[in-house]
Amino acid sequence: MKEYLAAALLSFALSFILCLAEIPLLRRMKAGQNILGYVKEHKGKSGTPTMGGLAFLLSASVICLLFHGFSDKPLYVSVAIGLGFMLVGFLDDFMKLRHKENLGLTAWQKIIFQTAVALSASLYCYFDGLTTVFVPFTDFAFDVGWGIIPLGVFVFLAAVNSVNLTDGLDGLAGNSAAAYFLSMGLIISLQSRFAAVAGLCFCLTAALAAYLVFNTNRASVFMGDTGSLGLGGFAACVGIFTGNLLYIAVVGFVFVLSSITVIVQVIYYKKTGKRVFLMAPVHHHFQEKGYSEGKISYCYGLITMLLGALCLFALL
Repeated sequence: MKEYLAAALLSFALSFILCLAEIPLLRRMKAGQNILGYVKEHKGKSGTPTMGGLAFLLSASVICLLFHGFSDKPLYVSVAIGLGFMLVGFLDDFMKLRHKENLGLTAWQKIIFQTAVALSASLYCYFDGLTTVFVPFTDFAFDVGWGIIPLGVFVFLAAVNSVNLTDGLDGLAGNSAAAYFLSMGLIISLQSRFAAVAGLCFCLTAALAAYLVFNTNRASVFMGDTGSLGLGGFAACVGIFTGNLLYIAVVGFVFVLSSITVIVQVIYYKKTGKRVFLMAPVHHHFQEKGYSEGKISYCYGLITMLLGALCLFALL
């Protein structure tokens, strides 16, 4: 426990320092976010520095590896995969900044890059025998065998893009992800398996907490696709590699909600010409209803914590 706490505190400190150094650097580089015009509440945010995800993702990864070393394979593969998705997001952000518009990598380029990383992670699971899946709220588990390959690819792509969709308000994705990783870290610890991966969860929680100092409304820096895709990759890794694949959708319900509301909105609009929500993902619907960004962000984090607590209670 002392090791977890020490690593978390150092992750917080390093992330905080990197954020302090990164924000003025990004401003000098004119690495500002281009805001989509249809989100009228966000017009004043144009030019806010982006790619802030570099600070908290690198901090958590470096500190966790320093504490747990490179002998724990699930840990260093998790870091490699998470940073792999971060790199895809970085390329997307870089292209947006280079072209001075909100269009980075094409949809096909994103899918190809993301699928390549997801397939690598899923193949690792299969060949290393990480094919067990625990059922939340029960003592039941089953082995999916080679099925972990297509299932893993699906879950990785779903998690990465769901977190990306949730990153639409100040502090929203950061708050939700911090609550998610704290919950998953405690769940993995109670299962008495994959201690180093649990440590990674706590480091990510602490690094995100430092980043939120600068990202809570009104944000001084955005995580960008660099941060959201990386977080999604780490979120999938800590769930799939430890057998807690199904917990991803339970603890990470708010991420799933973002994707579902977009899918429902698109399908319903194409069929009827009408909208189910004022705007999708649903956090924009709540914003259109008059709720503040801070309140929406707080509620998303709280929901995630409560769902995590329910999962923990079932394990006690």
